Amino acid sequence: MNRKALLPIVAAFATIYLVWGTTYLGLAVLLRTLPPFASGAIRFALAASIMFVLLRLRGANPLREVPWKQAIIAGVLLSGFGNGLVIWGQQTVPSGITALLVAALPLWILFFDTVGFARRKPGLKDLVGSVVGLAGVVLIVSQTRRFDGSGGILPTLSILLATFAWSIGTLVQRSAVKPGQVGAFSCAQMIAGAVAQALCALVAGEWQQVQLADFTPTALWTFLYMAVFGSVIASSAYLWLVTKVPTPAVATYSLVNPVVAMALGACILGERIPAAAIVASVLVLAGVALVLWPGRGVRSNVRQVEPEVEGELALERGR
Repeated sequence: MNRKALLPIVAAFATIYLVWGTTYLGLAVLLRTLPPFASGAIRFALAASIMFVLLRLRGANPLREVPWKQAIIAGVLLSGFGNGLVIWGQQTVPSGITALLVAALPLWILFFDTVGFARRKPGLKDLVGSVVGLAGVVLIVSQTRRFDGSGGILPTLSILLATFAWSIGTLVQRSAVKPGQVGAFSCAQMIAGAVAQALCALVAGEWQQVQLADFTPTALWTFLYMAVFGSVIASSAYLWLVTKVPTPAVATYSLVNPVVAMALGACILGERIPAAAIVASVLVLAGVALVLWPGRGVRSNVRQVEPEVEGELALERGR
């Protein structure tokens, strides 16, 4: 791959590495004044509106050719449950620990891709990495009381469930999005995610809790940052990368996010990092790194589905 073609890929990776690492801090800030699902619904409604305006400036009816069925499924899984359950769990779980749980994402992508999508047998290296990473996740869940001080395991499990939803949503995205449709598909799935979180907020009775005074200047700036950088820019970069490189390679952002999130949480929010969290982080990150390490494993498996995407790209270049 020449340098000109590599530059946008590097820029997209840098975006999801750094921006999504900061969003855990943003979530923690929003949760100080606003309930979880309501804040998520507002964030994605704002992000979808901004994205639609940008798309509308480029042409009429930008969402006309979007595969809405897949976009809705992906949106509910990613922006809805994937993001909403993380926000709900982060009410008590520190932002750094939340990011660490999400770091196991490549393991779940490997699992769901193996059993439900690609249906390919993983290599020994993948299995060993999955076991090591899973040990780290089990350690986090078992040490919930020490990490959040509440003794409640449900918030931690909700974040774990969110990673399952995000993994499946990513695989749905990979098979549904077409070249040239990244922005429109991202907008459509954010609309679905906003609706899903709004309904969750309604069921949870959160809308009655939202007051105008909750929208402090800090909250408004955080909403704008999360919508523009966390959703419009980073989510589009993530979706674009899914169409360009193997899915587990894209999921390497989960290796960097915990480092950024833990550092910001400790420096800005004063979150402590227990010794058990450090041990768990080593296990999770080692397991994920083993799965993603180049060689006979998930990378080669995923590449076997790449010709389909490459064929679409070739057709697009020929138009």
